[in-house]
Amino acid sequence: TTYAQTIRDPAALEQTLTEREAELERFYGLDDAWYVRLPPQVFRVLTLDLGEARSLRTADGSNRISAIILERLPYTIFLLTTSSVIVAVVGLLVGARMATRVGSRADRALAYVAAITFAVPTWWLGILLIVVVSFQLDWLPAGGMYSVPPPTGRWDRTVDLAYHAILPILTMVPINIGPYVYSVRTMTVSTAQEPHVQLARAKGLPESRITRRHVLRVAAPPIVTGLILGLAGSLSGSILVETVFNWQGMGRLYYDAVSGTPDEGVIVALTFIFTLMYVAARFLLDVLYVILDPRVRY
Repeated sequence: TTYAQTIRDPAALEQTLTEREAELERFYGLDDAWYVRLPPQVFRVLTLDLGEARSLRTADGSNRISAIILERLPYTIFLLTTSSVIVAVVGLLVGARMATRVGSRADRALAYVAAITFAVPTWWLGILLIVVVSFQLDWLPAGGMYSVPPPTGRWDRTVDLAYHAILPILTMVPINIGPYVYSVRTMTVSTAQEPHVQLARAKGLPESRITRRHVLRVAAPPIVTGLILGLAGSLSGSILVETVFNWQGMGRLYYDAVSGTPDEGVIVALTFIFTLMYVAARFLLDVLYVILDPRVRY
């Protein structure tokens, strides 16, 4: 539109647009064929030579992509770890409890809750909590990681960070907790029907001991699988949560790299990091399976 307003000659306008297109191709390194650009880029990523960002910077002004990611990574880990611990603890306690009350009203209600929470969009729940909890009730901050002005003491900054993290965590937990509780309940019910559990009941062992030592121990591998893969998968959900709450983690970094002027170096690096985390989660599962399930050793 700007070129059309400033250049009246159609031929000159076409030439200007062509020159501008060529400049953008050179700027983004697109003037070579994809098979020429791809091998060096893959080699740099695999050797963790992530390069420099075009527009994004760290708090101290560095444009090194590795420094930018390392600055944002702890905040994402804090959100994901905290929400995952809450989901795991509540899921194990409630799921194991519901397994002993199959067919009850609470059990049927759990099925509905799991289906609803699984279908609720993360961004929608986040905005709803902001409107109700922050704007209507004024209980928690609507976004950001620190107050304005930020605290100066280290302990005060930590407390302020945790205070600002409550609402993002309250957004992530309900989305994941319903399906996980129902998954634990289903695995526990299935394991409770196996012969060794029936034998333990025939011996007159307490139900709490049967659940703890004979049911949950056998059902642990698939339960742990769901938890770890859910943690790895929640990285994609963190993009929405961090964007809604302006939480300066890796998810918000991904959004900043895609929106506006695309920073393709950061996009490639984050995609590689997310993939590496998923592969690491699968490797951790293989190790845990050997520890939790003796049958895998033979």
